[in-house]
Amino acid sequence: MQSRVAPFVPGVISDRIGTIDSQPVTLFEAHMTRTASPFLALIFLVASAASAEVVRIEVASRADLAGGRSFGLAGPYEKLVGTIYFEVDPGNSANRIITDIDFAPRNAAGRVEFHSDFFLIKPKDVTRGNGTVLYEVSNRGGKSLLSGFNRAAGSRDPQTDAEMGDGFLMRNGFTLLWVGWQFDVPLGDGRLRVYPPIATDNGNTITGVVRSEVVVRQKEFDRSLADRNHVAYAVTDPADPANVMTVRDTVEGPRRVIPRSQWTFARLEDGKIVPDRTRVYLEGGFEPHKIYDIVYTSQDPPVVGLGPAAVRDAISRLKYGSARELSIPAGAIERALAIGRSQSGRFLRTFLYYGFNEDERHRKAFDGIIAHVAGGGRGSFNHRFAQPSRDGHPFLNKLYPSDIFPFTDVVQSDPETDMRDGLLARVNPEVMPKIFYTNSSYEYWGRAASLIHTTVDGSDDIPLMENVRIYTFAGGQHGVGRFPPRQTSGQQLSNPNDYFWMMPSLLLAMNRWAADGTPPPSSSYPRIDNDDLVLPESLNFPQLPGVGLPAAPHKAYRVIYGPEFVTKGIVTVEPPEVFSEFPVMVPQVDADGNERGGLKMPEITVPLATYTGWNLFHPEFGPEDVLSNMQGSYIPFPRTRSDRQRSGDPRRSIEERYRSREQYLGLVTEAALELVEEGYLLAEALPPILSQAGRHWDYLMEVGSDR
Repeated sequence: MQSRVAPFVPGVISDRIGTIDSQPVTLFEAHMTRTASPFLALIFLVASAASAEVVRIEVASRADLAGGRSFGLAGPYEKLVGTIYFEVDPGNSANRIITDIDFAPRNAAGRVEFHSDFFLIKPKDVTRGNGTVLYEVSNRGGKSLLSGFNRAAGSRDPQTDAEMGDGFLMRNGFTLLWVGWQFDVPLGDGRLRVYPPIATDNGNTITGVVRSEVVVRQKEFDRSLADRNHVAYAVTDPADPANVMTVRDTVEGPRRVIPRSQWTFARLEDGKIVPDRTRVYLEGGFEPHKIYDIVYTSQDPPVVGLGPAAVRDAISRLKYGSARELSIPAGAIERALAIGRSQSGRFLRTFLYYGFNEDERHRKAFDGIIAHVAGGGRGSFNHRFAQPSRDGHPFLNKLYPSDIFPFTDVVQSDPETDMRDGLLARVNPEVMPKIFYTNSSYEYWGRAASLIHTTVDGSDDIPLMENVRIYTFAGGQHGVGRFPPRQTSGQQLSNPNDYFWMMPSLLLAMNRWAADGTPPPSSSYPRIDNDDLVLPESLNFPQLPGVGLPAAPHKAYRVIYGPEFVTKGIVTVEPPEVFSEFPVMVPQVDADGNERGGLKMPEITVPLATYTGWNLFHPEFGPEDVLSNMQGSYIPFPRTRSDRQRSGDPRRSIEERYRSREQYLGLVTEAALELVEEGYLLAEALPPILSQAGRHWDYLMEVGSDR
């Protein structure tokens, strides 16, 4: 019980965390025992030659897209919706990496069965496509490929012309696929999910510890035990004295135990307290901007690691076989790319780390992977009682296993934990994909992105592997903000820098790289050796009127979830034991507060404002000295010299920088053309980018504008 309520005090991690075969092991040795054992098992086990993987595909609906609209050489497209059924061999080395695979029920053939929802958009004649299936990892069951790359109206069931947008992905011949991988997404509403079996120990119920964090903006009396609106793990015994609730005022503050008499597992319904094993009720209510943790025992864990296995096997079926049900003949799909944003970008980093890119027949699943705005994180995608939606922000979902060592692709040693590991350390070179890591500035402040390309001690840059590129979008926030800018959860206006215009060019570059080896554009990200990446205390941000600086970025800690977390994927210590932090670095800025390194959109190169990857909480949303989740700032330059002098703003005014609107747009054009020449931007993006630059000028400079 003591470890559950211990104050948050950094300490020293013991280099011995458990035993294997009665021998003490370090964290690294334990991890290697878990991940290497499948390869040792190959000496004794022979994988089935008649690998089942995808057993059958059931199509529930099929329809033409956009009224039969033709998309260039690829012609008309159609969508197919249904279910994919899988069977995996628990003895195959490709599946030994799945937590609790030995506790999953087996059919008469000794295989583990499960199924997933799927959603497919393809040319009606798939042979007219470009030979690439582009798989989007659904973010909490949703779809964003078309709204992002096609600039389309968002939809979980895209079909209309408006929901196809400008048709970019279809005009370029991609087949688009979504396969459910997350088991706990909200039911219904077109969300995709995987349906894994429940793990049991020879028929006996498996129990384990679960932690639910609660943070509210306004006083609330009851909350779900799940993250946001997801499906919760139910408490096994509401009266168990081991169930505990704590509260703390800050992320690193000490936890205070809330007396058991003041809370219960229940919901408030019509003024009455109704027992509910998936919700928690607090007498007097949860107070805003405090961090509550409820630690309890649950049971019946699903085998969550079958989610990434479903993705792997669906892709392999399309690449190496055929799908008559989908009208995809053998050989029509030549390569597979994956893209994931935020949670789903972290999924892809986790997918690579465990080795899921190798299928049961030891073939490569994805040829290329784009992990977008994932920062340095992984996530809860392959351990017992995992909560995949839990992420990690400056003041939300703290201390879940997202920002944990290792961070870099190449192997590093962490002397404080005696661990030696790398994200791609166990990926067989024969199944190694091409990789893009794309991040905005926010990920450096709010997702510890610097750790993916620096040494563990923050003293130097780490060389990238030949199959990897890193692209950082300078002056961007986690998701592009709207224009005109508006204030949301931060003290400043949200950042409208639309860096996503670069993503279509990078996608095509990845496809060429995977198809014929054509090198993509060079990496571009802030580096220590260029003085573009610094510790937060070395940031040279100007003193701007009404703008406060962050006290600290989101931190990544050395944490221990118990002796069986690394070896078996079992969490036994909640909250985890927290020790020292890793040095998180941030992009350095110029005299205007704009970042010096990384890829710059024309409106960053030729600025009318300061764009940051951070924005402090508005007091209504959180502590005023803490970073607002996923938000950046937009701070316009003074309009005139007199405006600047009157406000005390140290930045030159717009009229002091540019002679006219025409000159400004000319400079924007030059900056955009340079990005096109370097391969970071498509020529077709120039008209909308220039149009937006004109709107931006007018927004700030028109007489009577109140901006």
